[in-house]
Amino acid sequence: MRRWAVVLSALTVSLGAATAVTSTASAGNDNDPYTLSDGHAQAGPMGGIVNARGDAHAARPHGGSSPNLTWHGQRVQTQATQVQPIFWGGTWAAGSEVVTGLYKFYDGVGSTAYMNTNTEYTTDGSNSTNPALHVNPAVSRITTDHIDTTPAPSRAPSTTTILNEVVKAVGANNLIGGAYYPVYIDQPRGSAGYCAWHSSGTVATSAGSVQIQFGFFFNLDGDSGCDVGATYGHSIDLAALANVSGHELSEMATDPTLNAWLDSKGQENADKCAWTFSGNPVKLGTESWTIQGNWSNAAYNGNQGYVRGCIDGTS
Repeated sequence: MRRWAVVLSALTVSLGAATAVTSTASAGNDNDPYTLSDGHAQAGPMGGIVNARGDAHAARPHGGSSPNLTWHGQRVQTQATQVQPIFWGGTWAAGSEVVTGLYKFYDGVGSTAYMNTNTEYTTDGSNSTNPALHVNPAVSRITTDHIDTTPAPSRAPSTTTILNEVVKAVGANNLIGGAYYPVYIDQPRGSAGYCAWHSSGTVATSAGSVQIQFGFFFNLDGDSGCDVGATYGHSIDLAALANVSGHELSEMATDPTLNAWLDSKGQENADKCAWTFSGNPVKLGTESWTIQGNWSNAAYNGNQGYVRGCIDGTS
């Protein structure tokens, strides 16, 4: 469930089709698979698409084949992740329940048992015990508010549109290599069959090209297709967004440029446990959330998990 985006510069959008460069990726340099040699920026495909509830489910082995993830040659997020949420649309406001609630989510998620569900995956596909080769569970939020009150897209946007919004909101020269920029719009998903996705791209800046990760999220207020049930005192909208935010954050960590750890069907670690929950609250800082688990090869091989292979750090 991926489609190729179009080329954009840091300031303007080109409508020409783009082909991905197939060179080997490494963090924060021009070998990223979505970097173009002419210095323009390029958005990657949609990855980790969270289908509306009922369309996705935990993976099961078929015909004796292993459902485990395998390494496809690209890096994982070995550095601590800096996150800058962006809110796009005229109804968002600083201090609102969803804005402050998502700030609490990102402030609390770093180095938790939940984020540790991602750390078995390495940047070279090995079983190394060297922590520098594994997903880093640390997360810190960049505390500058970015609320863009211009109209957000009224229909499902392309990856190019969302990368262009990141550049607009933050400024190309303020982007941080390897950082993650989730974009939340105030529009409902309507007929779109998914709740969220993540992607990767590079942006030309005055100091050279910068590779970043970014995500996209609809407004999920009253959206039964993306509802999580237990809200632990949060609004339905915030609870739903926290769940899919965890999904995309985990996939960003284990598959930043969309060709690192995937199963034989192209699913990432959170895809394989979508809409399955342990029934336990996931504690992040002072807040409790309903968040789906992530696939663990080790848990599957050990016949463990609340669904075999799915763990969320609560047990």
